[in-house]
Amino acid sequence: MRIIIVGCGRMGAGLALTLTQRGHDVTVIDRDPTAFAALGERFSGRIITGHGFDREVLRHAGITRADGLAAVTSSDETNVVTARAARQFFRVPRVVARLYDPRKAEIYRRLGVLTISTTEWGVHRITELLSYSWFEPIVSLGSSVDIVDVETPPALVGRSLASLTVPGEVHPVAVSRGGRCFLPTPETRLQAGDLVHIAVLTTSTGRLKALLGV
Repeated sequence: MRIIIVGCGRMGAGLALTLTQRGHDVTVIDRDPTAFAALGERFSGRIITGHGFDREVLRHAGITRADGLAAVTSSDETNVVTARAARQFFRVPRVVARLYDPRKAEIYRRLGVLTISTTEWGVHRITELLSYSWFEPIVSLGSSVDIVDVETPPALVGRSLASLTVPGEVHPVAVSRGGRCFLPTPETRLQAGDLVHIAVLTTSTGRLKALLGV
């Protein structure tokens, strides 16, 4: 894929290196030419000095052929202006903007801009780490969904996975049993020793605990 990254700070540089290592064609834009030093010698993509919201700079970066763009500068306003131009003017299929102020996220979502709020994500993640729980999230998907591993409580042995499902809130997605992992159906019966992998809204962990009898 052809990806453009606007902003070569820690996140932008890390994102560029990761995508390059995965075989993507990456172009990085930053107004400060010294910022590209963060990419190091491992980076094999292109670098362009300029403002990411400048349409001529974006054209020079190949935005008319881009598959995706990430706006990750230190300015929320720059990120959103860049993202909107990429999405609405150049019709880039996938555009993401980083926001520092989570209060703005919903506004920009309504404008069709995907956003990542590192502040909001960090608050939720630190809350999880500080709050005691008998099950631990193994993956956090953004700031609102976790994947948790739960060993089947004795009271649920023989019950179907439908008993652990709350539409839109709690969904068992896989079961590890006897050394193998498989995708279950709602009719799958739980066995002693099963490790159930469950997708749950962070706001619905209480519902999950109630279903598990905790």
